[in-house]
Amino acid sequence: QVMLAESGGGLVQPGESLRLSCAASGSFFSINYMGWYRQAPGKQRELVARIRSDRSTNYADSVKDRFTISKNNAGNTVYLQMNSLKPEDTAVYYCNCNLTDWGWKNYNYWGQGTQVTVSS
Repeated sequence: QVMLAESGGGLVQPGESLRLSCAASGSFFSINYMGWYRQAPGKQRELVARIRSDRSTNYADSVKDRFTISKNNAGNTVYLQMNSLKPEDTAVYYCNCNLTDWGWKNYNYWGQGTQVTVSS
């Protein structure tokens, strides 16, 4: 059983920063990539940022130059540093993890979501 534990959401004013964390625990062979998605009310879930096993990254255009994704040395915890937050960043942020189990099968896991609200 794999679990994703998210933390770091909250309420901030425009221009402020937040840091989200997501830790993957359980038994598996390797993590292929981890990332963050978000879903605002009435909108589809969208990719915010992703980091792969080789540490390559990709970002949504709307967050480039403001958000930075990183991971720890073990590769099982991912961070999303969010700077210069805007009201349009308000959403529930979901951690996503794609991994390979001991049977060489790939699985996709989701966290429960953490609310980020940017408002004055």
